[in-house]
Amino acid sequence: MGDDEYHPISHKGSNLTNAGGIGYTVIDSIDTILLMGLTTEYARARAWVTDRLSFKRDGDFNTFETTIRVLGGLLSAYHLSNEDPLYLERAVELADRILPAFETHLGLPLPMVNLGKRQGVFDKDLRGLVSTAEVATLQLEFRYLSHLTDDDVYWRRVENVMRIIKNARLPHGLASIYMSLFDGQYVTSAIRLGSRGDSYYEYLLKQYIQTNGTEFVYKDMYDDAMTGIHNHLIQKGTKSKMTYTAELVPEQDRTREISWRLTPKQDHLVCFFGGSLMLGATRTGALVDKVSIPPLDNELSPVGKRDWKNGVELIKTCMATHDTATGLSPEIVHFRIPSDGLDSSTYAPADWYIKGARPGESPPYDARYMLRPETVESLFLAYRLTGDQLYRDHGWKIFQSIEKHCKIVTGGYATVVNVDENPVRHEDKMETFLMSETLKYLYLLFDDSDTLPLDKYVFNTEAHPLPIFEPTIRTGFS
Repeated sequence: MGDDEYHPISHKGSNLTNAGGIGYTVIDSIDTILLMGLTTEYARARAWVTDRLSFKRDGDFNTFETTIRVLGGLLSAYHLSNEDPLYLERAVELADRILPAFETHLGLPLPMVNLGKRQGVFDKDLRGLVSTAEVATLQLEFRYLSHLTDDDVYWRRVENVMRIIKNARLPHGLASIYMSLFDGQYVTSAIRLGSRGDSYYEYLLKQYIQTNGTEFVYKDMYDDAMTGIHNHLIQKGTKSKMTYTAELVPEQDRTREISWRLTPKQDHLVCFFGGSLMLGATRTGALVDKVSIPPLDNELSPVGKRDWKNGVELIKTCMATHDTATGLSPEIVHFRIPSDGLDSSTYAPADWYIKGARPGESPPYDARYMLRPETVESLFLAYRLTGDQLYRDHGWKIFQSIEKHCKIVTGGYATVVNVDENPVRHEDKMETFLMSETLKYLYLLFDDSDTLPLDKYVFNTEAHPLPIFEPTIRTGFS
């Protein structure tokens, strides 16, 4: 017990560095264990944190992943355990070991951090770049820690990142997936709501929610970004008119001129966005203090109605991608466009397809299901905001598919390598977000709505619930 990752077929654990692990799986799971009332499992997890957890690891850990999974997990465990000081003590220690990652020219955090040496580490593959989503998805955790400790050092570090991002605004309000570590400007790179873009948009809304709607800078940034997404990325399928989000991909010609190609590709990661849009519509797009469930027509602004409609339609599309042999959604889908040349194909898809997938051939990476939570996250939010049984029905079908196709008889769940193949083949890996996100959101979808109500809690991007609070810390950016 205690390794970072679990491999359910070989019944082995592994760690993210040769220096040892920091309990990714255990800590990512504690708040789910508490919510489900699993007292025996909780006692084991707490004992492990007490006796065996060590952050003195001379190894390089991802700054973003460690923050959302481990720091977020400790902070949520602290709150849900009636403020057991063990978790806050370990959270402070971890945050203090992460802070050196922010010691750069502008204060944009380095992608990696050596926790044992307390040193930020460059990612050799990024060459002076940082991922926009990664640097902009540390804020809920560090701000809440400042609130708990009355030490504004954590708040100031992550708020400075948001100041840099705001100052780098592009004319359309969207964010490229990479920024320069040295000048704080966006570099020419893809614009998308999938990997390296997704949680930037998510945390704009959630920072506004976290401090009870008191920081209007985040409302303004969120509204600006949502208008950019509506104008440039939201598209309609050619036949059934499915709503999806495309990607803008930069291309350079022989004269080094840059043009942008709209690509009809959507990651499973994007499926968080439907529920997020619906939540945002009731927060930044509300004309009344308390929006009805579901919202009445006169309670939302025109922009709120726009985002609500887009959110509902995006969830429909994400559910449609579960129409596979297993009932599981693939990692990446593409949508039909008139110029795709697929009509002459023997297996021409009607609306969406898994690129490179052909009967009898090895499945592409896009075809896998990695136990991801994004669709059920949106179903949870949509049910809480509407009370519509439809969303529970969808969630139950997904849960049944996970149980049937991902569950390993000897314990645990594993990645399915091809959602359109039955019986399935597995990859020997169980992602920690299965426990922290997928199973938690499914559980909450069927629990009473007064468990972690949306007007009292905000979920970090790893589904760790943190309480909404009135801030006492103020800096110039706010």
